[in-house]
This record gives sequence, structure tokens and C-alpha cells, in this order.
Amino acid sequence: MDDVRPSIEGWGSGLLGVIIFSGSLPATRVAVSDFSPLFLTSARAIVAALLGAALLRLLRQARPQRRDLVSLAIVALGVVIGFPLLTALALQHITSAHSIVFIGLLPLATATFGVLRGGERPRPLFWLFSCLGSATVVAFALTSGGSGSLIGDLLMIASIILCGLGYAEGAKLSRRLGGWQVISWALVLAAPLMLVLTIMTLPPSWQGIGVSAWLGLAYVSVFSMLVGFVFWYRGLALGGIARIGQLQLLQPFFGLALAGLLLGEPVAWTMIAATGVIVICVAFARRLG
Repeated sequence: MDDVRPSIEGWGSGLLGVIIFSGSLPATRVAVSDFSPLFLTSARAIVAALLGAALLRLLRQARPQRRDLVSLAIVALGVVIGFPLLTALALQHITSAHSIVFIGLLPLATATFGVLRGGERPRPLFWLFSCLGSATVVAFALTSGGSGSLIGDLLMIASIILCGLGYAEGAKLSRRLGGWQVISWALVLAAPLMLVLTIMTLPPSWQGIGVSAWLGLAYVSVFSMLVGFVFWYRGLALGGIARIGQLQLLQPFFGLALAGLLLGEPVAWTMIAATGVIVICVAFARRLG
């Protein structure tokens, strides 16, 4: 029973993190209509860093050790700078529907870096169902429409690699520091650079920026950049990087559902069918991981 409870808590916490992250691409898509990708990336990091720093101080968290700085820098590179910036740039060239193709590959990227950086050793059948689930996501996204471009595709591939690295590195560090502490310290570490970028990329005028863009910025700053990681890193640390990472297979479908509700995009029956296949793959990956 001692092993079962952390596993259940890990899956629950990881799922909540995925649901929060699912709104990131729709919110980013809306925000980049009025904000530049560089400003959006740096501004969201600054807002989240201020909140993270306040939590660290309020709860009197000890500073990370010197040996943790490299890992925190990797987390910052992957999830504070790399993924937000590259996806924002990509969404200027491709639709959010097309970007789902690449989000479906995040579990494989996370599991791979979990092996390389976290020392995990999933069973062969885990990789089978992981690849099957990723292939289902890709097939669904490719048949659901949306225009693409080579530049946008390459940017998304690079963002997935960096995000997988940041997820795995953060999960490894969370076992010692705690989930919300890791993302908070990574944000604080990146804050000086992000502040300079924010000042350099300020919009020439604030008058033409719509309410939806501000709401998008608020969402990615508070939820995508901080709150989601509190649950996500906790889930990865409790349940294992490779196994919990498979929950990311559900993220594209949660994202499409949110896009349908918030942006008025149609939700096809194929989404429901594909989601069923994905749930089965996640269940088997969990059982056999």
C-alpha cells in the first residue's frame, strides 16, 4: 500500500498538470496576435518569476546548492525560455491544430531524457505502447487539417526536444527540492535575462492590444509557467518520468477541447475515437512501465 498511494497521487497530480498545460497553445496563439514572441516569452517568465520568488520567500525555502545550478539552468533553458519562445515563433507560421502533431511527441522526448538524465529503465513493452500512442496522436493531428510550413515544423521539433529535456531534468531535481521549488528557482535564475528581453521588446504602443491577448498572456504567465509545473513535476517525481510522461498524450485532445470551447473551433467525432485509443495506450504504458 505504501507504493500504491504515491503512484496514485503521481498520476493524479500529473493529469492535473497536463490539463493546465493544455490551454497553453490556444492561449499563446491568441497572445501572439498582438504581442511579439520575444516579448510574450520574456514577460510571462517575469510574471511567473515574481510569483515564484514570493512563494519561496513567504515559505522560507532554502537556496539550492551549487551543484543544483546546472540542473536549474537546464530546466530554465528547456521550459522557461526554449519551449515558450520556439512555440510562439512556430505559431506565427502554423496553426494550433498543426502544432498538435508535435505535442504528441512530448512523451517520447520526456521518456528518452528520463533514461539519459534520470537513470530510468522502462520495459520494452512500455516503449511499444508509447510509440503507438504517439503515432495515434500524430495520425489524428495530420488528418484534422491545418496548414503547416517547414520553418514552423522545425521550430516545433526543437521546442519538443528542449521541453522534454526540461521536464526530465526538473523531475529528477524535484525528488530533492520539490516540484514548485524547482520551477520557482529556475524562473528566478532566468529572471535577469528575461527582464532585459522584456525591456528590449516592449510593444511600441499598448493601445492596439486586445483583451484576449492580455488574457492569453495572463494564462501562460500564471498557469502555464508556474501553477502547471507545481503539479506536473510532483507527478513526475512520484510516479516516474517515463510513466507519468505518457499523460502528455492526452494534452493535444484537452487542448482541442479548450480551443473548441474558447475559440469556437469544431470538435470532430474522430477526436473522441482517437482519445479512446490514447487512453488505452496510457493505461498499458502505466501498467507495463
